[in-house]
Amino acid sequence: MGANTFGTHFSLTTFGESHGPAIGGVIDGCPAGVVIDFKKIERELERRKTGNVTITSQRKEPDEVIYLSGIYEGKTLGTPIAFMIKNKDSRPEDYDEIKDIYRPSHADYTYQQKYGYRDYRGGGRSSARALLPCVVAGAIAKQILSIYDITIKSYVTQIGNVTKDNITENEVIELLKLVKEEGDSVGAKLRIEIDNVPLGIGEPYFKKLQSQLAHAMFSINAVKGFEYGEGFHAAAMCGSECNDTFYNDNGKIRTKTNHSGGIQGGISNGEQIYFNVAFKPIPTIMQKQMTVDCDGNELEYMAKGRHDVCVIPRVIPVVEAMTAMVILDLLHK
Repeated sequence: MGANTFGTHFSLTTFGESHGPAIGGVIDGCPAGVVIDFKKIERELERRKTGNVTITSQRKEPDEVIYLSGIYEGKTLGTPIAFMIKNKDSRPEDYDEIKDIYRPSHADYTYQQKYGYRDYRGGGRSSARALLPCVVAGAIAKQILSIYDITIKSYVTQIGNVTKDNITENEVIELLKLVKEEGDSVGAKLRIEIDNVPLGIGEPYFKKLQSQLAHAMFSINAVKGFEYGEGFHAAAMCGSECNDTFYNDNGKIRTKTNHSGGIQGGISNGEQIYFNVAFKPIPTIMQKQMTVDCDGNELEYMAKGRHDVCVIPRVIPVVEAMTAMVILDLLHK
């Protein structure tokens, strides 16, 4: 399996499976002398952690990060930062009955066909838990971006067919409780806003800023859609209403509107960057479904074990982390 590294100048290589001994990563390209606030990293991990509320998987992992290299006396050395997180509450036996079954809309079938062998314990490498190292790297990236006053904010704007500018955490929990009672799952959508990104970030051709953000988002489990600026709505607009006209703001060139989402020609224009990410419903549901086994026999299947009903709220720190890594990677060349 290749392609386990994300980023060029600030990069992360990850390893591990959901129910293996540990997961972790190696961060390369982190500048030396950065004072690391470990509490902030812990808070990001806490946001992603399972077992916090009844509508998330009740797998309870301490998610303690063990730093192996690259940090000394609380500061980065400029050398690779290697770290790992032990899996302490794994229950691989929960998945014994699906050893030879292809779960609907999971990676079981494609992994089996591509590699001829797969880790069926929680999906192995395809598990959302394998994204945990991204949260660690992203938390470090956020701390470096804060030096430049670059901030990243996220808002839940859709849960199933419920849409709103900002669905609060309590509202999310109440909505997902209803879904869980039905043994089902539901999709969601997030809006991300990035402030104070300087003018000129991104390359004009194969490494456009929006293409790098899209690459990052589509690296996250369950992502089905990405749009920046007006996105798909732009297809219904005329140029006269979609164009962002320029004006002189006391010597600084700005745009009167921001339909472009802060990106023009693949390059940041100094305005706020914003984009939306759509997630499909989690495929593991507590309802009977038809599928086939490794021999092609049709059978009835119903999931068991500890599972989420929606990627929200645990995916939010992952999205923010991947966003931070993209901006930092393009910022430091």
